[in-house]
Amino acid sequence: MKLFLSEGNPHCLKALAALQVTGVQCGVHYVNHEERVVPFLSRPAVPALLLPSGLHLFSPNAICRYFFEVNGQESSELCNQWLEWEATDLQPALLQGLYLAVLQGKGSEVSNLLQGHLNVLEQSLSKGGTPYITGDAVSVADVVLWAALYPVLSESLLALGEHSSLKSWFDRVAAMHSCQSAAQKVLQGKGLQGMKSYMQRQPVPQSSQSRDAQPCNSNPAEGEESERFVSEEEMEAATLTWSQGLSADSQPLERKHPILPQEGKRNILMTSALPYVNNVPHLGNIIGCVLSADVFSRYGRLRGWNMLFVCGTDEYGTATENKAREEGLTPQQICDKYHAVHSSIYKWFQIDFDFFGRTTTEKQTEIAQDIFWRLHKRGFLLEDTVEQLRCENCQRFLADRFVEGVCPHCRYPEARGDQCDKCGRLINAVDLREPQCKVCRQTPVIRSSKHLFLDLPKLETQLEQWLEKSTSSGDWTANAKQITRSWLRDGLKPRCITRDLKWGTPVPHPDFKEKVFYVWFDAPIGYLSITANYTDQWDKWWKNPHQVELYHFMAKDNVPFHSVVFPCSLLGTQDNYTLVNHLIATEYLNYEDTKFSKSRGVGVFGDMAKDTGIPSDVWRFYLLYVRPEGQDSAFSWADMALKNNSELLNNLGNFINRAGMFVTKFFEGCVPVMELQQEDKRLLALVGWELQQYIQLMDKVKIRDALKHILNISRHGNQYIQVNEPWKKIKEGDAERRRAGTVTGVSVNIACLLSVMMLPYMPEVSQTIRDQLNAPQSCIGTMLQGSGAFVCSLNAGHRIGAVSPLFQKLEADQIEALKKRFGGQQKTAGSQPAAAVPEPTAAAEVAPLNAADPEKAKQLTQAVADQGDKVRALKAQKADKAVITAEVAKLLDLKKQLALAEGKSPEPAPQKGKKK
Repeated sequence: MKLFLSEGNPHCLKALAALQVTGVQCGVHYVNHEERVVPFLSRPAVPALLLPSGLHLFSPNAICRYFFEVNGQESSELCNQWLEWEATDLQPALLQGLYLAVLQGKGSEVSNLLQGHLNVLEQSLSKGGTPYITGDAVSVADVVLWAALYPVLSESLLALGEHSSLKSWFDRVAAMHSCQSAAQKVLQGKGLQGMKSYMQRQPVPQSSQSRDAQPCNSNPAEGEESERFVSEEEMEAATLTWSQGLSADSQPLERKHPILPQEGKRNILMTSALPYVNNVPHLGNIIGCVLSADVFSRYGRLRGWNMLFVCGTDEYGTATENKAREEGLTPQQICDKYHAVHSSIYKWFQIDFDFFGRTTTEKQTEIAQDIFWRLHKRGFLLEDTVEQLRCENCQRFLADRFVEGVCPHCRYPEARGDQCDKCGRLINAVDLREPQCKVCRQTPVIRSSKHLFLDLPKLETQLEQWLEKSTSSGDWTANAKQITRSWLRDGLKPRCITRDLKWGTPVPHPDFKEKVFYVWFDAPIGYLSITANYTDQWDKWWKNPHQVELYHFMAKDNVPFHSVVFPCSLLGTQDNYTLVNHLIATEYLNYEDTKFSKSRGVGVFGDMAKDTGIPSDVWRFYLLYVRPEGQDSAFSWADMALKNNSELLNNLGNFINRAGMFVTKFFEGCVPVMELQQEDKRLLALVGWELQQYIQLMDKVKIRDALKHILNISRHGNQYIQVNEPWKKIKEGDAERRRAGTVTGVSVNIACLLSVMMLPYMPEVSQTIRDQLNAPQSCIGTMLQGSGAFVCSLNAGHRIGAVSPLFQKLEADQIEALKKRFGGQQKTAGSQPAAAVPEPTAAAEVAPLNAADPEKAKQLTQAVADQGDKVRALKAQKADKAVITAEVAKLLDLKKQLALAEGKSPEPAPQKGKKK
């Protein structure tokens, strides 16, 4: 084993302390902060542990846990809970504190940031009455928490006078020779100053980023913070990179079909969850699957990766049969109709598939049946008689998704027959309480039928071994990991793969010839058959796991079928299939304060967006800006107008337009000579750093977060122009005119960089900017390939084209009209009658009226804070009164929801002396 560390990196202190406490035999190698030790990661990741198997661990806490497990000390549940708390709760606050103390000299502010966390530890230690966090002996939790707190506690940035138990514990761990030695080796006896080089290369902590990301005309009283510290070394390095200019051989790769894996390239196969063909996709469907995947595929091509992006309509199953009956068409006619509708919508949204297919093909039947027979011959299928729900009114067995009822686990009233969207638990449809047929709303009855099952328990060990490797080495979103773990936690159960339907892929077994494959066995195989319809060499993608990386994009409700059912189907064939390496799942996007509903006319559906008159690039931008990456988010007309008018029009568009207009107006359309001063070099370093953050985040598919760095760059540019005032200097002496030229030249080059960074998000606007700047094609490749570089792409003398504004303002009356148009027949919250309280079936199952929900309260607290920021920003910008009023109403509603989640009354207590 080899442990790779870098000096001054606080995370490396954890790993080295754990190694020395456990005494595990392992070589230690010191590298610089930027060295990429883990070969398949495109970003630096230190500490990293090279295991004897050749695999890598690169999560600090995972490395620490591994050392303790090798030493025979398994982590308890309590221990794991503390490790999770350290990583998700303590670390963000610590990093912000270190940023303030190390780079801004604001060590006095650290105490306020961490008081709450210290209180948690103090309370646990004082109540537990044990010398260590989890008991009488040192555990991995002690080492991780001690190492995390060491930089701030050893420098006396935090006073522990009122935290006597915490102080005793910290001193007890610090007294261990192994911990003292680790601190000396990692920090070199320099304390916080030993971390300066490391901290300078880290992203600005979130709270600082969010404040720095205020529009340029925001009120400074809202919490403006000083810009990121830039060292002399960074400025000189950025200037050297800038001077290298465009690379002649960095031309954008031309796509030649069929795209096949190439030796020596990073070959990426991308799928987007197949949309159901029976209806029109809404905005939540679009951002959750196809749009997110499109952004990453466009980005990957900019990076020079060899990408194949496939998708298509999922066309089999009860949903299609029912839709056909509703519209008086055959199932095939319904599929043809809605496949064309989907294709048209995605084309308007500029979703750039390499191939958009469908599942009603001969290839689908051929490949699905081949996988079936391989599973059958290898003993991974079972026969059993099962009870199913049958609707006597509709005269058919009901597919799981056409049954709704009350979840037997959490009592959610709209659980489906296969899964509950609220608690995420699997459900057998017959276990639902108060089931209803979704078509006719009649109560179905239970009937028996013989079916085939995929023997998931028999495949569980193989699945877990593969999952361990895939989730540790690939980019799986947190919700994807969590949902998958929840499926495995209670052990897998056989999963039915056949259904009593007519419209589907026929089961080839003679004993089941009247049945078809269940959609969640059949539909993911559609990825293979769609690729096979694209190229007869499809197996070079799908049976080539050593050369191909597979990315799946989806909403979270599709996760278990892609992380458990589909992989088990492929593992069981023993046919060397490519399995998912990176599973990217979003949370849900809601519409305003409710759900999208085609039947109620609520929300914007894909075929309606075009009719609003708002360009598709603006739709793309806003959906990506609110992309539900870590938690559910909501589409809001008022917020869309705000983001368009402040971020696109006043920030991004304003900067790019000004830069180009200065070239046209002051320098006859030719980029002027640039004589860089210290201020310019500092800007180059800032922009280069933002570009690096963008690349690191996009590599990890953090699409929403990466977008903020594009906007940060244009903010830097706007500020640069405002401070230097080239429109004034151009009228003064020679020195001032040269200064105006430098500012103009640097600005127009930043605009060129922004056009490249924007390409995955807003392809039409990106192309428009490059056309206006007459930018060379090689700028696309140079900026983002390799490690990414901000270079001078428009040299002095370069002639630009005609410049014109990129965005238009969304007016308040226009937005209000659209909000009414897509709001359906919903009554306002104040006019809705009180909902009837259901009669309890058992007293113990009914929660009290004001029962607290801590998890929901935590989410709502953040939502209230975010909405408060939005309202203050609107007021500072002197936005339209109607827009402000709408957002204030939303804030008040959120506060009421928070009060309920905290177990309080949502209404303010009546004041004494006032009439009710």
